[in-house]
Amino acid sequence: MNRALSRAMWYVWGILAKHAGRAYIAGPELDDALTTCRRLGGLGFSSTICFWNTEDDPALKVEEACAAALAAISTEELDCYLSVKLPPLGLDGRRLSEVLRRAGPRQPLVHFDSLGPDEAEQTFAVIAKSTQSYPRLGCTLPGRWLRSCEDADRAIDLGLHVRVVKGQWPDPEHPDIDLREGYLNVIGRLAGRAREVAVATHDGWLGRTAIERLQNAGTPCTLELLYGLPARESLKIARAAHVPVRVYVPFGHGWLPYTLSHARQNPRVVWWVLRDFLAGGSPFRRSKAAITPVSTRAEA
Repeated sequence: MNRALSRAMWYVWGILAKHAGRAYIAGPELDDALTTCRRLGGLGFSSTICFWNTEDDPALKVEEACAAALAAISTEELDCYLSVKLPPLGLDGRRLSEVLRRAGPRQPLVHFDSLGPDEAEQTFAVIAKSTQSYPRLGCTLPGRWLRSCEDADRAIDLGLHVRVVKGQWPDPEHPDIDLREGYLNVIGRLAGRAREVAVATHDGWLGRTAIERLQNAGTPCTLELLYGLPARESLKIARAAHVPVRVYVPFGHGWLPYTLSHARQNPRVVWWVLRDFLAGGSPFRRSKAAITPVSTRAEA
């Protein structure tokens, strides 16, 4: 392809991606996320909220945003939990303790998002220590890391809720792990042993296969989807499997998702965004009459 034409195409895609990326964020403020979660609850979906910080946000700002979010969902009549990113908190257990202190008597689930492989060991150390005072914790395991199968054993021993994702960062020692194969290896390690597993993927085949394996092993599971990403196929799979759907709802100013910014490595994202744009946008932004609800169930 002509280099000038290629640059022009990616420039246009950058504009489209920036516009589409805003659809991932409920809004800049916590109230925006809570309003979205209430609306999703009315549509039959449970939810997860997470503060998406920018690189310039200090750890104190991230701590205050997470603490306020946890305090708010502790008083809401919502099936909603909080996801936190530990590196923006400085990988500091003391800051996390300040967040957890705001939970109130309900103690909603607090889940740790997966970030880079360099932070994984420190994250698990903080989680293990925090379970002594706050038992309702969860972790995220990337299928593309070889270590995730052993981390699954650690999560089971700690009684954690587990979310499985393909993962953004490759395993530094095993960069060629097949994403689907790695994902299902982690699912296999959890099946029949974990307290509950969130199948977090918009890959229809992978979601269906993972749910079937967990259900066959008697492991409770949910399908977790990112707010704004195309979800029609995934919702059909959830209805057919009779599993609840949880929607991950970010708020803040860190608006550009890695799946959009890495579209060159994942060209299917371009098609997803264009297809969903032409079809009228994410079903999560539509009215109740526009989609078929999926029954929800509280986290164990």
